[in-house]
Amino acid sequence: MNSVSVRALLVRGMLAGLVAGALALVVAYVLGEPRIDSAIAFEESHAAHGHEHGEELVSRTLQSTGGLATGLLVVGVALGGIGALAFCVALGRVGRFGPRATAALVAVGALVSVYVVPFLKYPANPPAVGDPDTIGRRTTLYFLMIALSVLLTVAAVLLGKRLAPRLGTWNATVAAGAALVAAVTLAYVFLPSVDEVPKDFPATLLWQFRLAALAVQLTLWTVFGLVFGYLAERVLRPAVAPARPASAAHQADRDLSSTA
Repeated sequence: MNSVSVRALLVRGMLAGLVAGALALVVAYVLGEPRIDSAIAFEESHAAHGHEHGEELVSRTLQSTGGLATGLLVVGVALGGIGALAFCVALGRVGRFGPRATAALVAVGALVSVYVVPFLKYPANPPAVGDPDTIGRRTTLYFLMIALSVLLTVAAVLLGKRLAPRLGTWNATVAAGAALVAAVTLAYVFLPSVDEVPKDFPATLLWQFRLAALAVQLTLWTVFGLVFGYLAERVLRPAVAPARPASAAHQADRDLSSTA
């Protein structure tokens, strides 16, 4: 793949990420923001009963509109560019898949490795959940889990490619998948757990918030895979004008000859 194609795919990946971020923004605003408001109300009710409540530096209205939009759109563009580069590496190297299928595989792999696997160990929490004194430790653990998940996923793909000539594609895929599950399980066991949910925090609200967070990521990567797959196919397989029928071509040649 030449540099022109990579540059064109990178631009289209960022554009697809922008579209995906915009739709994820709608999902986050409709599903996530009401749950955040409820969690803030819970936190404020406890602050009213003597718990310390920090001063609000940015208004809640700005957080739920401009802040949310800026964050998701910027993240969408950035992840779209990274996804496009991953697509360039994966195309033709993970099987005989076309541009759309490869884009879908990259999107699914990114969703699972970047979000789902870390989410199962360190799920998203709304405001009022978590000790402010441990936020640095929790952030470090979460990004460590992301890094491990991505590295283990890449290692599983390489393992599958190496086993394929001896075991066949299906058996190699199963073996690599099993190795990935085993490695992720070990990471879950050895990395410390974090459980700072207050005992009186509504379980239904916590569950709804986490489902909303998952829905945002699912929307982001699904839309990216679909939109980028379409754009990538147009770059790599440009439309070709249909050739004229042979009979019409011969007739045109005869007409030109007779005119001459």
